[in-house]
Amino acid sequence: MTVRQPHPIEVRSYEILRSRVDLSPMPPLWRAVTERVIHATADLEYAVDLVTREEYLRRGWAALRDGAPVVTDEMMVAAGITARETVCHAADPAAARMARAAGITRSAAAVRLSYADVGPGAVWVVGSSPEAIFEIIARRVDPALVIGVPVGFVGACEAKDALRAGGLPQLSNVSEKGGSVVAAAAVNALLYLDEAGLR
Repeated sequence: MTVRQPHPIEVRSYEILRSRVDLSPMPPLWRAVTERVIHATADLEYAVDLVTREEYLRRGWAALRDGAPVVTDEMMVAAGITARETVCHAADPAAARMARAAGITRSAAAVRLSYADVGPGAVWVVGSSPEAIFEIIARRVDPALVIGVPVGFVGACEAKDALRAGGLPQLSNVSEKGGSVVAAAAVNALLYLDEAGLR
């Protein structure tokens, strides 16, 4: 296994971050995810905005270590995940055809196509589409983890509320903030953390 060597700018960014907010009381995976999201966004409010449980993150981390597929709701999220290939049917013409035929959104159709590809046990990552979260819940995809942080004023908070209420292993946030950068950062944090980082 190759040890990741962070760029000096990233190292300095973490030093500044840690001088401004103390996340040391958090459990290791939650802290790693929160720090990476803050590093990616320069938004310290994520220290109190992200909602999860350590056991959910550990389940997702273990699944990623075992090679579980990563499914994204959009190509921008996929582009931001730097250490793993992803599955994304957002731009698939079949998703557009299914959406028209079934009277659902393209994002919901993409979830259906992705689930047909990967089956249960995947890590699902949503940075844009509330409809994708609702479809993940409705499809009962049996995920290892759902990272659901869609951004926006319409439907985003409701989707994140539904995700938390639905009992799936999840990472979400309470506010209207979020987006592809946050979603990708959360996955990258789990991909980058090795066994030593859990101690």
